[in-house]
Amino acid sequence: MPRETVIIECTEARKEDKSPSRYMTSRNKRTQPDRVEKKKYNPALKRRTVHREIKS
Repeated sequence: MPRETVIIECTEARKEDKSPSRYMTSRNKRTQPDRVEKKKYNPALKRRTVHREIKS
């Protein structure tokens, strides 16, 4: 299966000493060999922030 489930975590929350939000998403390994990066909502910061794939 080329599709895998990954966890993405907020990049800005740790800089502001808040709890980072995490989301689960999927990616296609063949078309997206790099780490996933998406804009998602962080409830602790009350705004949309960049979330990057973490190593699991």
